[in-house]
Amino acid sequence: MSAETGEIPVAAARGRSPLDLPAITRAASREAGDVPADLLGDYLEAVLDAARTGRRLPAAQLARYREAGARAAEGGVALRGLVDLYLSATWRLWRELPGPSASVAALRAAGLAVLRGADDAVAAAAEGFERARLSIARRQEAERLEFVEDLLTGRGGLASLVVRGERLGLRLAGPQQVVLAAGQAPGGRVLPLDPDAERVVAVAADPAPTLTATRGGQLVAITGAPEGDEGRRVAAALARSLSARDPAGPGERPWRIAIGRAYPGPGGVLRSYEEASDALAVAGRLRLADPVADAAGLLVYQVLFRDRAAMADLVEAMLGPLRNARGGAAPLLATLEAYFSSGRIAAAAARQLHLSVRAVTYRLARIRALTGKDPADPGQQLALHVAVTGARLLDWPAAAGESP
Repeated sequence: MSAETGEIPVAAARGRSPLDLPAITRAASREAGDVPADLLGDYLEAVLDAARTGRRLPAAQLARYREAGARAAEGGVALRGLVDLYLSATWRLWRELPGPSASVAALRAAGLAVLRGADDAVAAAAEGFERARLSIARRQEAERLEFVEDLLTGRGGLASLVVRGERLGLRLAGPQQVVLAAGQAPGGRVLPLDPDAERVVAVAADPAPTLTATRGGQLVAITGAPEGDEGRRVAAALARSLSARDPAGPGERPWRIAIGRAYPGPGGVLRSYEEASDALAVAGRLRLADPVADAAGLLVYQVLFRDRAAMADLVEAMLGPLRNARGGAAPLLATLEAYFSSGRIAAAAARQLHLSVRAVTYRLARIRALTGKDPADPGQQLALHVAVTGARLLDWPAAAGESP
């Protein structure tokens, strides 16, 4: 170090003077995989000055490197490439420093100054990169949620939805299928879905493109369906994932999955979503044993439920008199449901209800007496069975004010 100036004596090595900083910058850019050279800014001059003076990089320069890191993230440059650019420029510059006349102490001081400057600059660039990447991720998530909301509500022009979908990796021109997953615990508490669901959906549907989001407490998985069975693969994978995370016995799963049919275009996504949503509601009302409900297999219930007013009239006409029973209509409705689901075998219905056969036959007799309809009569079974199904779909008699 010079006693007069307090600076570290640095001379060009091998007789090359002045230093060719642009050449060093270009070489570092190539070595880092053609990362844009302008991301270095005045880094080489700053490190060279630090080597000469022994001072740390000032705050104003570090702020510029943070900005460079943010530009790298916005431009799609990987963090590894950004760091490689700075470090490659550093060692290429170091080959020129210090000169052969420098003492060991000067060499050591210059090396420490360069390394400290490189450390500060790389840390600043990485900080700017990470902040920008977080901002980009938030912006992309907001864009994705807005797109999904527009898609599932029918808002936005057709062309706009197609372009936005392409930007998010979803090709809406072909057939699309929607899978819904909802978790519901006792007492109405919504259960959190698997945080790794996006990866599960993408792997199951591969190579079809997918888009996963949450909406209204439900997981919405949109997948291309060129083969027609992508939705079932996604539903099966989600079921395995949820079962592994939340193991429970048959009939005790606090979640349910529904699959809509495949239709082309943005309008097809909305139609498939509505089918899956209806299937989810129907499966829950009917308390189906299978946790995966396929809209295609529930079409008969959709038909029954389409005219709610007519269904309500049928339920009231056929089952309304059950309200006059002691204990209300709910126990007798449960008996009819078990009786029909067990193939009209009283002993099987009794096991399902955890009652004696005598109790079941007594209830069936009460139903005949109150409604005038015999559940065992083949001519009256169809109307009673449809009415019982309609009661479940309409949440009768609870929806009519009677507690189950």
